Amino acid sequence: MASAKLLALPLLALGGAALWAGAPASAPPSGKPRRIVSINLCADQLVLALADRDQIAGVTRNATSTEMSGEAAKARGLPVIKNSAEQILAIDPDLIVGMPASRSAPMRALKGHKYNLLDLDTANTVDEIYASIRQTATAVGHPERGEALIANMQARLARIGKPGGGKVAAYYQRRGFMTGTGTLIDDLMQRMGLVNLAAKLDKPPLSQLSIEEMVAAQPDYLIVESATDRIADQGTEMLHHPAIANIPRISIPQAWTVCGSSAYVQAAEGMATQLARLQDRTHAR
Repeated sequence: MASAKLLALPLLALGGAALWAGAPASAPPSGKPRRIVSINLCADQLVLALADRDQIAGVTRNATSTEMSGEAAKARGLPVIKNSAEQILAIDPDLIVGMPASRSAPMRALKGHKYNLLDLDTANTVDEIYASIRQTATAVGHPERGEALIANMQARLARIGKPGGGKVAAYYQRRGFMTGTGTLIDDLMQRMGLVNLAAKLDKPPLSQLSIEEMVAAQPDYLIVESATDRIADQGTEMLHHPAIANIPRISIPQAWTVCGSSAYVQAAEGMATQLARLQDRTHAR
């Protein structure tokens, strides 16, 4: 779970279908798959990053959303799978990728049909992202792309260091939700040298913290989704309360953190740039 929003995502996992042996770690028996269908937003991003465009036969309806997907531009113009068993049957994919791909309504309706499935685990750490990249790259027939992507991510992360300097930060969202430990956000914060307020307060992976509780906790930073930088509804209005207006903020797009993908690095770089800017302001006073 990367954020509260991830709880609400429609997960099109497949269930009840017969699987080909060895499907989770290999390409279809005939070689590189030619009709790949992704049935999960997070799987979309991995497939879009690693497969050839002409290999992709379908992605989820959120794949083209710039708010939800770090690979939205690559998804434009591709067929959209609308949780439809009929669509899957018509495409007759030679690889279905999901997180996981083995538990959901569409495939229960297709019981008895055999499909090559790649079941991906939810990635809550950067090492788990690397594992998902390797699995996906192998399954789509381009393992070298996976290794190149991982090497690029590792090099960029190494250059960032830990600019947080042990300061305390809270990932604060609409309606006062706060992201805790065991999540991708928590892994990102630790990598940046930040202490997660949720861990300090012994909160679960997802909790709610009132304005009064946040004021009492006095974090050094609030990390917020960039979509909440402006008041759009009652949920975002809370984040602009005068009582917390003076807490320095780090704003990053939800699309960079809602899934475990290469966008993790973009989130880290964005946070590092903003941390440097905030620290410069502090030193200038």
